[in-house]
Amino acid sequence: MVHLWAGVDAGKAHHHCVVIDAEGSRLLSRRIPNDEPALLQLLATVLELSAGDPVVWATDLNHGGSALLIALLVGHGQDILYIPGRTVHHASKLYRGDGKTDAKDAAVIADQARINRDLQPLRAGDETSTGLRILTARRADKSADRVRAINRLQAQLLEYFPALERAFDYSRSKAALTLLTKHRTPDGIRRTGQTRIHAWLKKQGARSSAAIAAASVEAAKSQHTIVPAQQIGERIVAALAREILTLNDELAELDALISEKVTEHQHTEVLLSMPGFGPVLAAEFLGATGGDITVFQSADRFAGVVGLAPAPRDSGRISGNHHRPRRYDRRLLRVFYLSGLSALKSCPASRNYYDRKRLEGKSHIQAMLSLARRRLNVLWAMLRDGTTYSPSSSMPAPMAA
Repeated sequence: MVHLWAGVDAGKAHHHCVVIDAEGSRLLSRRIPNDEPALLQLLATVLELSAGDPVVWATDLNHGGSALLIALLVGHGQDILYIPGRTVHHASKLYRGDGKTDAKDAAVIADQARINRDLQPLRAGDETSTGLRILTARRADKSADRVRAINRLQAQLLEYFPALERAFDYSRSKAALTLLTKHRTPDGIRRTGQTRIHAWLKKQGARSSAAIAAASVEAAKSQHTIVPAQQIGERIVAALAREILTLNDELAELDALISEKVTEHQHTEVLLSMPGFGPVLAAEFLGATGGDITVFQSADRFAGVVGLAPAPRDSGRISGNHHRPRRYDRRLLRVFYLSGLSALKSCPASRNYYDRKRLEGKSHIQAMLSLARRRLNVLWAMLRDGTTYSPSSSMPAPMAA
């Protein structure tokens, strides 16, 4: 039987730990550096206070600054619960005082762990899934950088050469980006001419060089006015084009690394057999779950974490009023949503289910969420049984969505 609860308000350089007993009385309140010797000393102190009885630890971070603490606690066989920071923020309003301190937050975390029985257990991910979480997070950062750079490039082109901005989809055309590294003004493109631009693009290894050259010259012929500060604007465009090309190369390298790393996990074969799942989405799934879905206990609980279990908001005579939950893992919801979109093109069963939901009057988003919930149930059964996807397999019926 648990007699002590240790709440940790995690930070980058320091954590604050508060230990309470079954009555909620504080037995320890300490600020600890985020270093192994100090954390081991804290663990020894708390275990000494427990006198051999089990201790439940709880923290408001499940990675990042708390990674070392979690690894040490798991390594010493301690039970850890995860309480999201948003939950701590709202729960703290129920406690005395309006002030906010690390000590108070740690005490709230400990007390919430003491009184709640449905908090999510926290486990350190295995080596492969943790590596995939790092790689996919890096890929997400690079993808966001690429989107921002493309938006800036298009905005800058609009300042002095709107016809060239409209001529190409810079998020898809490497040849168009290559063009901008050398030819990016209406007067300069007209002087160079279609033949020389085509030859230069071909020398750079650009695809569809003839079409790109023709479209750029056509855009240049439509504008003979030189906009003020064109010289400065075109330099920025050139720098942004080179930046995007570099980001494209970095993303390709990350995709190759993720595709290689994901094959090391035991669940990869099952995940990749599911229509709509490729190496990147499989890696994001493994990174977000830690590679072990048993921590979620059931498909229904997992659906709640993903955000695919409708939350009832009934009051008085109003019943059956369901909404999407406010607290859910947006990374996992993104995985199931994107994989569902991809499956519409390649999986007849997914397409038929989606079309049926649309005929029932559901919007596109509602039909996609229903499909995502059904696919979650199927994937849960596959991972539980260690079986790959088969359209003819008998799968458990999904819950209403």
